[in-house]
Amino acid sequence: MAAKPSTAKTAFFHDEKCLWHSTGLHALVMPVGGWVQPPAGGGHAESPETKRRFKALMDVSGLSNRLDQRTAPPAGEEDLRRVHDAGYLRQLKALSDAGGGELGEQSPFGPGSYEIAALSAGLAIAAVDGVIRGEFANAYALSRPPGHHCLRDHSKGFCLLANIAIAVEAAIARHRLSRIAVLDWDVHHGNGTQAIFYDRPDVLTISLHQEGCYPPGGGQAGERGLGRGEGYNVNIPLLPGGGHASYREAMRRIVVPVIDRYRPELLIIASGFDANAVDPLARMQLYSESYRALALTVMELARRHCAGRLVLVHEGGYSEAYVPFCGHAVVEAISGEAMGVEDPFLDLFKLQQPSARFEAFQDQLLDEQAKALGL
Repeated sequence: MAAKPSTAKTAFFHDEKCLWHSTGLHALVMPVGGWVQPPAGGGHAESPETKRRFKALMDVSGLSNRLDQRTAPPAGEEDLRRVHDAGYLRQLKALSDAGGGELGEQSPFGPGSYEIAALSAGLAIAAVDGVIRGEFANAYALSRPPGHHCLRDHSKGFCLLANIAIAVEAAIARHRLSRIAVLDWDVHHGNGTQAIFYDRPDVLTISLHQEGCYPPGGGQAGERGLGRGEGYNVNIPLLPGGGHASYREAMRRIVVPVIDRYRPELLIIASGFDANAVDPLARMQLYSESYRALALTVMELARRHCAGRLVLVHEGGYSEAYVPFCGHAVVEAISGEAMGVEDPFLDLFKLQQPSARFEAFQDQLLDEQAKALGL
């Protein structure tokens, strides 16, 4: 589908109501009770504060004023049912109306979360739709709750609806796209997106994640797709602690060649910031400039293959202190702005990167994966 690159601003989709999604009383990811003491100052890891502070830093730096700031309507029933089983949607709505609870695994929610999750998916749909139409150059959707772990028939890993999959199906239905690439750089395996598109060649799914982190046992390099979708799912499990160099080399050695080979009409990023150096739910060592480099790389891929059509949809990231700097760097990169924000953690996190010996071993594993992919 031919299109001219847009000269419009970067769009930023956000809605305060997404921050009102409640996960109930937890300590990190465990419900309070038994031996789990109620937290004094924190709560569930999937807190609104990482997202709120990300947006607040953009506001204070002036970056928000350089963007096309938008909200969007919730995803409609037709959009949701392209991905999710009707029975699951009914159960989710009923439990949400009754005050909340949990359907699936590690995905608690409170009253009204069905409508908030539909809004979260709606932000992703609108971001994709606007980029395809050329209304803005590219877009970031600050969606919450996240979506990349959610399956067709049950929630999982903080995710109630599969935001990106819903936006992808809407784009296919409305714009007749035939090649969409989804790159997931959240530190956890994008199992839901993988499962939804596992037997299809029209959606290339790539997950770059910490090996064995979440979901346990998933995201193996040998999971390549099924039937007509064989070869269109790529997992890149990285060793814990790999840091900046491992992501740089994974992009250079595998992600870029795979996307170059596929030549997508649209590139969507599952933008998790939980590979950062102080995330409580993972053990990677990225810093803000790592994410800036990732963003610049995918921008170039989008320019090369799909007239700049690039959409980032927010996923994980649980360090309230550091997610804002990572997110700010990404939005600066995709918008071409530089606001002079100094990351106070940057020098320390650069000093904590792994040794050259570790990097050499990780590079060897990446070379083996690349060879298996025919790269």
